[in-house]
This record gives sequence, C-alpha cells and structure tokens, in this order.
Amino acid sequence: MASVQIRGLVWVAIGVIPLVVTAVLSPLSLGGWAAGALYLIVSTLLVSIALHRSGARRFGPANAVTATRSMLIAVATALVVTSFTEPVPATALVSLVAPALALDAVDGWVARRTGSESAVGARFDMEADAFLLLVLSAYDARVVGGWILAIGLMRYVFVAAGWLFPWMRRQLPPRYWRKVVAAACGVALLLVASGLLPSPLDVLVGAAALGLLLESFGRDVIWLIRVNSSRRSLVYSP
Repeated sequence: MASVQIRGLVWVAIGVIPLVVTAVLSPLSLGGWAAGALYLIVSTLLVSIALHRSGARRFGPANAVTATRSMLIAVATALVVTSFTEPVPATALVSLVAPALALDAVDGWVARRTGSESAVGARFDMEADAFLLLVLSAYDARVVGGWILAIGLMRYVFVAAGWLFPWMRRQLPPRYWRKVVAAACGVALLLVASGLLPSPLDVLVGAAALGLLLESFGRDVIWLIRVNSSRRSLVYSP
C-alpha cells in the first residue's frame, strides 16, 4: 500500500520539472505557479488516497499515463492563470494541451493491454478531462465570451446537483460517447485558444462543442430521472 503513496509523491516531484522548464521559456506569475502546483498536489493526493482505499498495491502503467497528462494539465493551468495578468504565447499553451489530448486516447488502451483497468483509474482519467476543459474554457472566454465557460463548468454543476439530489449520484451505465464528446470538446477549445481560426469560426466551433456536451449530459440526466421515477413507482405502488 505504501508504494502507491510513494509513487504519487514521485509524480508530484517529477511534475515540478515541466513547471520550471516552462517558467524559463515563458515566465509564470506567482498566481500561475500557485495554481499549477496546487492542482498537481491535490490531484495526485486524491488519486493516491483513492488507490489506497481500493486496496491497490501499485500505481499501474495506465495511471502513469494519466499522471503524465495531469502534469501537462498542471503546466497548462499555470499558463492560463498567468495569462490573466501577463501575455502568454498561444503556442506555449497549444504545445502542452495537444499532447495531453493525444494521451487521453492512450491510457485506456494501456489499461486494457496490461489488464490494469480500475474504477479509480477511470475516475482519474475523467476528472483530468473535466479539469482540462475548465482551464481551456477559462482561457477561451476572453476570445469568444463568457458563455463558453459552460463547457468547463458543466461537469462540476452535475456533481453539485448530486449533492442536492442523491438520486443523481447513481452509477451511470458505461457509454463510449462520453469519451468522444470530451475529446471533441478538448480539440474545439484548443482550436479556439490557438488563434488560428477567424472570429466567426471560433464562435461556431465553441457553440458546436457546447451543443455536444449538452446532449451528452442531457442524456445522462434523462436516464437518471427515468430510473428514479421507476424506483419511486415501485416503492409507492399498492
């Protein structure tokens, strides 16, 4: 069990290296440093605790891939927070986010090939995706408007709704489409951040991504409502 905790600490230590390298190439603000380091520490700590509670004896190769993605997300977070007060080259952000998006297709494959699939690993992957969308949408808000923050906030609104309505915390059935939508939204937000598209296309791409995400979350909410209604009907049936 201790090896899982130690491996998590190792990833935090390694994650500081890309932060330092990025700071040399593109200076980070104090807020950027704090945000990147905080994300790295908190995310790794939560994963280590979850692995410990699940009884895992090793970090696993798939989690190592996701942790690599998480390191890139930490640096992207530092850059985006820095961009609120200082100019940050879009190429720097793109060069970090592009491989993070590419690795999203690798961790699942590694888990299946190595027989290391787990609920904790799937959750780690999902939460990394969600946070990356939040970071990118925060950056893109100055390009297309605050409405695009809905893409990054949707996952967290869904979780908050589960605190208010316990029936929304029910385990959802597996659906590959969720991964497709998350990847598509990441690519769309990266395109907007890159500055390669004319302004009308930025809005169109962002709106299309938001539409896909609304459809995906909407389908899950409808499923939860139906299941909850069915259970209530069984409970109250004479």
